[in-house]
This record gives sequence, C-alpha cells and structure tokens, in this order.
Amino acid sequence: MSNQGYEQELGSERAHLSFLYAHLEAAREAAARRATDAVSLWERDVAVRFTEQEVRRLKGADDGLCFGRLDERTGERRYIGRIGLFEDDYEPLLLDWRAPAARPFYCATGANPEGMRRRRQFHTIGRRLVEFTDELLEGETDVDGTALHAALDAPRDGVMRDIVATIQAEQDEIIRLEHPGVVVIEGGPGTGKTAVALHRVAYLLYTKRNLLARSGVLVIGPNPRFLGYIDRVLPSLGETDVVFATPADLFPGLRPTAEETPEAREIKGSSAMVHVLREAIADRQRLPERPIMVELDDVTVPVDAELVRPALRRARATGLPHNEARSHFWSWLEEAFVERAVDMIGENWLLPDEWLRNDLVQDVTAELVAGRLLERAVDQMWPQLSPYQLLRDLFTSPERLDVAAPFLRDALYRADGEAWTISDVALLDEATELLGQHTTRDLVDEREFAEGVLEILNMEDDDGETLRAEDVLTASELAERHGERDTRALAERAASDRDWTYGHVVVDEAQELSEMDWRMLMRRCPRRSFTIVGDLAQRESPAGARDWGDMLAPHVHDRWEYRALTTNYRTPAEIMAVAAEVLAEVDPAARPPRSVRAKGIRPWARQVSDLGAAVARAVRETSGSVAVIAPAGVDVGLPTMTPRESKGLEFDSVIVVEPAQIGSASDLYVALTRATQRLGVVHTGPLPATLRGLEPRHDMVPGRWAW
Repeated sequence: MSNQGYEQELGSERAHLSFLYAHLEAAREAAARRATDAVSLWERDVAVRFTEQEVRRLKGADDGLCFGRLDERTGERRYIGRIGLFEDDYEPLLLDWRAPAARPFYCATGANPEGMRRRRQFHTIGRRLVEFTDELLEGETDVDGTALHAALDAPRDGVMRDIVATIQAEQDEIIRLEHPGVVVIEGGPGTGKTAVALHRVAYLLYTKRNLLARSGVLVIGPNPRFLGYIDRVLPSLGETDVVFATPADLFPGLRPTAEETPEAREIKGSSAMVHVLREAIADRQRLPERPIMVELDDVTVPVDAELVRPALRRARATGLPHNEARSHFWSWLEEAFVERAVDMIGENWLLPDEWLRNDLVQDVTAELVAGRLLERAVDQMWPQLSPYQLLRDLFTSPERLDVAAPFLRDALYRADGEAWTISDVALLDEATELLGQHTTRDLVDEREFAEGVLEILNMEDDDGETLRAEDVLTASELAERHGERDTRALAERAASDRDWTYGHVVVDEAQELSEMDWRMLMRRCPRRSFTIVGDLAQRESPAGARDWGDMLAPHVHDRWEYRALTTNYRTPAEIMAVAAEVLAEVDPAARPPRSVRAKGIRPWARQVSDLGAAVARAVRETSGSVAVIAPAGVDVGLPTMTPRESKGLEFDSVIVVEPAQIGSASDLYVALTRATQRLGVVHTGPLPATLRGLEPRHDMVPGRWAW
C-alpha cells in the first residue's frame, strides 16, 4: 500500500472509530434512562445498581474500544473490540472479542486462514487511532508480530494491561477452553498466565452470564500489591462483578499482622490440622471433674459425670457442629437432671401416685427453665465457642496443645493470643465449619414480629367472612420485607460475606497455597469451577504445592485439565539466560520458557562497599518503572520489596540487591525474572555461583554506570 493509500485508509478507519464511539455514548445514555423510568422504590434501587454496573462496563471499554478488523474472503468486514455494539435492529457494529465470530482474529494464520483474507490491527491511544498494520492471510504469509512486539516493548506503568489486542493462539485456546471444572495453567515467568486467567474469566462471564451474574467471580492473588497491579484488567474488558482478595481476606474482620516460623507455617498449612481442631473441640466437650451443685426450691441436685455422660455421648452422635449440637446436649442433660431431681424429692416426701409425679416433673422443669439453672453447668461442659476463642485458647495453652497436638506443642504455642498470622485464616475458617453457627435469635424475632402483624391484619369483611393476611403473604415473606433490602453491588456484598459462594474462582500464584488454604477455597465454590495459575518452580511457601495432582486429588480427584504456557513474552532472552542457571538449581529437570525477543542489553553485576549509594545511583540512571528487590532486613535507604512481594509483578528495570542473602534459589529466580528490559545486581559479598556469568561493571562514566 502506498503512503497516500495508507493515509486515506487511516482517515477512513478514524471516521469509523468516531462512529463507534458515538454508539458507545448512546448506549451510556440509554443505560442512565433505565433508572429514571423505574416506578417503585425497589425497582429504582435495582435499576440504579444495574445502571452503575452498566456505566462502569461501558466506561471500561472507552480506552481502545476497537482494536482491529477482519476482512473475509467474501468481502465482509468484522470490527473487533472490547465489547459488542449493535444497531437498533441488532445488526453487529462491533464484535465482542469473546464472540465466536471474533476468534479468527487471534487464531487465523496463512496456513489456516479460517475464511479470512486479512487481519488489521489498530494502535490506539485513548480514543485516537495512531496507526494500523495489515497481515495478509492468503498463502503461507509470515507473521511479523509488529503489534505484539510493540506491546511487549511498551513502558510499564505499575498496572497490568489487558492483552485483548495481542492474544496469541496458545493463549486463546486456553481462554476459550470449555472445560466446566478445574483448569490448571502452568507457565514460567512472563508467559502471560495471569493475563490468560483474567481473560478467561472475562470469556466465562460472557458465555455463562446467567450463571455467573448471580454469584460473581473471586480472584485470589498472593498479596495486596499484586491485586492492585491486576485490578484494572477486568474492568477494561467490561466486567465488574469480580471480588479481588488474598487468602488473608477470606475471613472478614481479620487482618493478620504477625509473622511465624517456616516450621509453624508448614504445620498449620497441613490438612492434619483438621484433626487437631477436632481434637481441640472434643476437649471442650467434657465431663465435670467434680459435681456441680444446682439448687432447686426443694433439693440440691449434683450434676456429675454419671449424669452427664449419656447426654454427652448422644450429642456427639448427632454429628452436628459443636455449637449446633449444644442445644441437644442441654435438652438431654435437662431430661436426666429432672429425673434425678424428682427421684431425690420423692425419696423425702413424694407419694407413689403417678399424677403427683407428673405434676412434679412439670414443676421442676418449669423452675429449671425459668431460672436457666443449668446454664452454668452447660457452659463448663459444652461451651458455645467462636473460632477466635477456640484457636486463642488452643495456641496459648500448653495443656490444651498437649491434648490436641502433643507432638506439635512447641511449634504451635504462642504467648500472645491475638497475634494472628496469615496461616491462621484457613484455620479460623475450618473452625467455623466445625463449630457451626450461633443461635439465630434475630431471625426468630423477625418472624415473631411478622406473625403478630399478620394477626392484627386478620379481620372480617362486611359479609362476616374472615379475610386472612396469610392468604396473600406468609410470615417469612413479611419478615424479609421488614428487613432492610441490600442494594449494594454484588462484589461488595460478596466480599463482606464469609458464606458467599462464587460461580468461578481464579487462584494466582497457586503453588503457594497450603492444603488448608485449598479447603477454604473449595468451600467458596461448591461447583468446583476454578482457573488455577502457577509455577511449581517459583514455590516459596514450605506448605505450598509440590504436585498439582496431589494438591487437587482430595477435592476433584483426577477431574481437572492441565495446560502449559511455554513462551516468555516478558523477559528478554539475555535476562532469561541468567535466570535459567538459577532455575537449574531449583529443579534440574525444569525447562525455562522461551523468550520471544532479545533486547541487546546484557544484565550486569557490580560489587560495592556502599550499598545504599550504589543502589541510589543505579535508580537515578535508569528510566521507566524500576523495582529494587532485596532480602528482608536489608536497608538501602530506598523503597524495596522482597522477592515474595514482587511475585507476579513486572517492571521496565529491576535491581536485585545482595542475591547471596536471598533465602532460596526459587526466590532468586522470581527476583531475576521481573524485568521487561534491564536487569542489574548490586552486592557487597561474593555472588552465588549461579550468577557469576553476569557482566561485571566497573566503569564510572556518568550515565553509563549501570545500563
């Protein structure tokens, strides 16, 4: 195409994009009108919430609304974008990238053009079309990857961009995978596994809208920094019914702040802790060590082990959670107590007449219930427990630990009962399941109120016939209407509700999750619909996964799909060559992902005496985003992050500090693979053997010291 022809085509495409944006604005205005047209207050609340969600979806699509065009061999054109736009007669103006008709945009090749003649890719900034590139799909045409390489070389600004315009065929196959259950996506650094998982969520929300719109999607990341890095991707694709959380966020109200030893972390992450918690609860269901004396008007009755044992055995046999079985224990203990009390009274003065005994049983029962005389005894033998109380009492008591976990006492004991750690979150969640809920008095009170209202509403009409409110409204329905209607957005409601169950869950850096973490997550998704993303070679946690099959078997057996990503889109070949030496130490059998590009910039290392000054200079003399990754406790006078905190992130440049002090080879591998352009290493002592191939830097020329 000549320059003049290109400019004419560019102008034509710009005009078409303006036309599409006009339709986007019209869609926003139509969404806003839905709220004003609502009649009732409840309809208005629902309409406003829907409008807010729809406006967010349309706003997310504003930047780079349309990113390409497909030309069919028949002469028809398909414009591909973030969302779908339609004419009034539902003729498509813009195809949603997730629609089946848009798939050739990502998968068509010269060898398999799928009925397409040309693929045109747009490069836009905001609403402005800057340029386009064409790829002919007739014959064995080579793909130059112009759009992909431009995206890879673009500066990083601290947030993940969507890859919707540059999805590659191997990624698209996973995104559109129709497997309804668990899908494991494994890939080394820079393979785009996180982006693929998020785009898969967007695809599932598009294809299974009716199912997922009611329950939402949960995205689990390793830390808040990572969640902040990825949280714009789904809104940019028009999806907002998503909750972003770390495992520590899954027990609302708890904010873990304490650290623990690797040994404690490994023990608490093991599924053996389920047995420990059960034993800790059983220890709270106990016989009295000495009789508890309960005074009635006529006699004092001892509550001893002989009286309690049958009630304890029967309550345990119900199989109910601890708190829910408490009322059964209380009821059976009450029966035994009344029988003993009546026998004791009868020995003193009761006549053998049966009617006197029946009256006495009623009197003793009434006295017992009115005064709640057994409550103190029940509290000692079968106390109502909260998850916090159970774990606090367990971890701060060597005696209780000796009963529940005699061989783990030293590792689990702590003096501060409020020193909650991240590993405690899954234990609190498990304890909630084992303990069950407290009494639901609020619901009972609401229903009693509703029944009273219905009784007042019952009245006779002029013909003497009773008009009953129950004919048109039940007490439960009225109780629900009496309660305050929750009009919050789905994501907000789900995030605050521990019992919320999601339609789909994404787990990133999944190799770090423990067996107890997985039990907690499986409760959040009874459908077992998961996209699991990870890299076993990057595992840092001693409680994390060593094999996907072993980790998933207790929950889904072998009913899961595995997909691997092998192409590195982030890390230049020069940096990956260095990281590969470290990977060989982590796992000699592991193969590093293949980098799609080289930058011609060799990674370097410099040994210094003044660590802070050297790092500060390296930061000053680079451009773009830069991260300083250092071991915990190493101070360089600048903001740093540990390898664990850098998981999943990427930066234009990375400076790794004191690599010999980084705890493990897997952590060092993570640190080395965060850079998209440049890598430098600053150290005071000898380098690890795996890094001795780095180019040493000694020059002191300003502006050329590092990069």
